[in-house]
Amino acid sequence: TAWRVLELGGSELDAVERGCGQCEIDQCDGSVGYGGSPDESGETTLDAMIMDGNTMEVGAVADLRRVKNAIGVARKVIEYTKHTLLVGESASLFAVRMGFPYEDLTTQKSLSLYSEWLNQSCQPNYWKNVVPDSSKSCGPYKRPEEVTYKEEQTSSQRSVHNHDTIGMVVIGVSGTVASGTSTNGAIHKIPGRVGDSPIAGAGSYADSTAGGAAATGDGDIMMRFLPSYQAVEYMRMGTDPTVACQKVISRIQKYAPKFFGAIICANTTGSYGAACNKIPGFTQFHFMVSNPLLGQPTEQIVDCI
Repeated sequence: TAWRVLELGGSELDAVERGCGQCEIDQCDGSVGYGGSPDESGETTLDAMIMDGNTMEVGAVADLRRVKNAIGVARKVIEYTKHTLLVGESASLFAVRMGFPYEDLTTQKSLSLYSEWLNQSCQPNYWKNVVPDSSKSCGPYKRPEEVTYKEEQTSSQRSVHNHDTIGMVVIGVSGTVASGTSTNGAIHKIPGRVGDSPIAGAGSYADSTAGGAAATGDGDIMMRFLPSYQAVEYMRMGTDPTVACQKVISRIQKYAPKFFGAIICANTTGSYGAACNKIPGFTQFHFMVSNPLLGQPTEQIVDCI
């Protein structure tokens, strides 16, 4: 969809918006758009961002409720406000002002995911050091009177299919770069949680003087390292996109060896690459590439490091 927009003369930002928007409509992987990844209260909320690498403007929304086209709303933040990030109920009100309809983001599938989770004593979840014991029972949780910290499990309890993001980097014919992301976040997240996806430099980053990058995976860990910004900075120094991606993954590995994550990188000449962290069940990363040489969208695979 994004490639077609470019071929028809659309801008790089148009391509990112329409490409990510198509994934929202298709509910890609159940991890983008409505009807997936219900939070702890059973509600699906959306995060998205879009970035213009010419002007360095960013539009983003987080914890967006009852509006399906999150990337579209993010684009309107650039076009109609001087802000960068709008969140929660107020982001939804802004969306309605911009002409987006209120719609229920819940589906039978998200309801059944939620009830299954409740039946499994709310496992897995994102709480720690609380009462009642979050590894055995549902909340509501609170701080214990006396704090005895348990060693946090560093390995991700989630399978690699539990959440993901669409991340996209578009390089125009003149080297103009745009990027964007859209996701419904981590499944069973604590309401109000915002991951890496809508944060500039974390979920994605675009700079028309260097390149663009987009990340996916365990956003709570990855966002702490601004991986997309870091990858673009490596490319600015002349690092090959694949190596730039690998260096970013290696940096996070030092602190969180078992994190689930991957990053894609592309520079202004159209060279591209990706890297991922190798954990059980996730040894390769698949991503799609469209360019004039390939003729059609092509799946690429890299081995994780």
